[in-house]
Formats: sequence, C-alpha cells, structure tokens
Amino acid sequence: MQSFNSNDDSSAGAGVLQNIWEVSRKNGVSYRRRQLVEEDVKIVQSNNSNSHGEFSSAFWRLPTEILAQIFLYCVTETEHWTPAPYLAPMLLTTVCQRWREVAVDMPGLWRRLRLEVGEGDWQQKAFCYDSYLKRSRGRQLSLALEYHNNDWTELRSLLQPYVDQISSLTLEFFSGAGTLVMSDFHALEELVIYTHSGSDLAVTQSIAQLPPNLRSLQLMDMWFDLEILSGFTPLAWAGLTELDIVVDGLDSFPRLLRLCPNLSSLTMVGIFTEIETSETLAHDKLQSLRISGDLPLDSIENIGLFNAIMLPNLRALEVRNLGQWPHEEFKEFLTRSKCSLETLIFGGGVMVTFQQSVEYATLFPSIDLTADPMRSSNFF
Repeated sequence: MQSFNSNDDSSAGAGVLQNIWEVSRKNGVSYRRRQLVEEDVKIVQSNNSNSHGEFSSAFWRLPTEILAQIFLYCVTETEHWTPAPYLAPMLLTTVCQRWREVAVDMPGLWRRLRLEVGEGDWQQKAFCYDSYLKRSRGRQLSLALEYHNNDWTELRSLLQPYVDQISSLTLEFFSGAGTLVMSDFHALEELVIYTHSGSDLAVTQSIAQLPPNLRSLQLMDMWFDLEILSGFTPLAWAGLTELDIVVDGLDSFPRLLRLCPNLSSLTMVGIFTEIETSETLAHDKLQSLRISGDLPLDSIENIGLFNAIMLPNLRALEVRNLGQWPHEEFKEFLTRSKCSLETLIFGGGVMVTFQQSVEYATLFPSIDLTADPMRSSNFF
C-alpha cells in the first residue's frame, strides 16, 4: 500500500480516473466496466476530503490485473496519437510510481502511434518514438505517418527494428513527400493512404509494388484512371482481398479485377463513363461489391457496368448514384454469372421500380433487398 502526504497526488489520481471514465463511456465499454471505473473515481474523490490528507484508499490496493484492465480503456482502438504527457498512455505514467510500472509493463498500451516525419526536430521526435515503440515488446503495431519530406533514410532507420511488428499503416502524404519503399513493410496487412496536393506521384510510385502479405488497401482521396492502373505490373496487387478506391472512368473496373485476382471485397467510387470494351472478364473471388457513381437520378445513360464482367461468387451488391437502374442488363449479368446473390442494396441516386424489386425477390427468394434513398453519400 502506498501513502501520500499531499492532496496533490489524490487530485491527480482523481483527474486521471475521471479521464478514464470519459474515454470508456465514449468507446462504448460494457456497463459493468464503466461501473468499475465510476466506483474508483468515487473512491479517489472521497479521499480528497480526508481531513488528514492521507491517500491510502482501497483503490491503490487494487490488484494489478484490475488496474491493467482499467488502463486498457484509456487507449482507443481506432485512433492514433502522438506521444504527449496529457494523453494516455503517457499520462498514466505520471500519476505515481506504481501506475508507471503497471503501464510500462503493458505492451498492449503502446501498439498505436502517430509519427510526424519532416516537421520539427527529427532527432528529438525519433528518440521519443523509439522509446514508445520499445514498450510494445514485439506486439503487432498500428502506425499513422504524416509524411512531409523525401528523406526515407531517417524513417527507415527508426522503423527497421519494428518492421516485423507493423501490421497496419495509415499514410498521409503531404506536398514534398517522397516515395516510400512499401516492400520494406513485409508484415503489413492493412494500408490506408490519404493525399494532399502535389503528392500523387509519390503515392503512385509507393504503391507500384505492395508487400506480399498486404490484404487491405484504402485509397479514397486520389483519382486512379486506366492509364495509371495500367502502369502497375500484373502481380503488383495480387495479394489484396479488400480494396477501396476512387476511379476516373469505368474502364478502370476490369483493370482492377485483373490487378487483384484474389479480391473478395471492392468499394469503387468515382466518375463513371461507358466501358469501352467488348471483352467479358470473369472474376471468381469477388463476393462483395459497392459502387457509387456521379450520375443524376434521372440519368438514362447506359454505361455498360454489368456487360463487361462475370462474378460467379458475388454475394452482396450496393449501388448509389447510378441514375436509372439498368434492370435488363443486370438480369443478364446474374444469369451469366450464375451467382447466389444474398444482399442487394439500392441507395440514393438509383431509380429502381417496385416491379423490378419483385423480380429480384423472385429470382432469389431469400435475398435481403433494401431500397434506402438516405444512403446517398458518394462515399461509403
């Protein structure tokens, strides 16, 4: 048991616990877990009124396992933060020696990190990042990189000891950023890329050859057309099973299917012009397809979306902003593909009639059919 001779420590503990409570509430932690945190907050707050200023409550005698579970709810599983003394997990190491020992001995607290490359004092930042990453002790890492310059050498030197741990990576390319050697991240499974003006070339070069273990790629704010996609080698994206991408022209669709022979889920947003091909491409792995175009609701333009493909294993389809639905073309696609469609969602910007919906329900008696005009956003 630890004793404290000042209410300063109890106030710090109460403040941190209140922060834990707020984080757990926002992250949807179970009711019983929230109760536990709330009880601890009340315990600490009650000690603040101790007339002797002693801080030796039952809270400080909590078993390490329970304290560790509380700490886990300070760290969100969806955000990346730069190291800061006022944010968990760094905040947890500042309350008292015991909290520091428990937090430092929890690799799960140190798995997510945002790094800024090319801004400020790199040597100081690199030392801080390295100290942070060492505490992960071999656990899988999820990193976010803000990439401002073209010096890959410094970043590579920092990340080299941890490259086998990095399974998820979010990259934000700024103007002036250079090409990243993505093949160095051979344990990478998930990659998300955001771009800023002037960084398209660096992004294109960086993804020209993806790591062999990469399964999920999101490229949602850069336009890809047939010319760019044709510049990639046939096996460049062969390992992908999930892809989110923005395209300029439907001619990119068959090319994407060729680039990704193992793709099971595709989300495609963009400007849709008519596919100029007489070839029908079969892809036997794709199970989920989400498409959002740029056509007005009253558009009757025939873009040939379903004429160029066969998807025998397609199970789920969601479409938005495609104008008048190509009903006859889609029925021919279903017959040609011989797929067992389970889910069909017509979002906003798609004109489909009740009779057409009845026909799909007849073709697939157990289909989950939805027409929801509120699903009108271009992005899913």
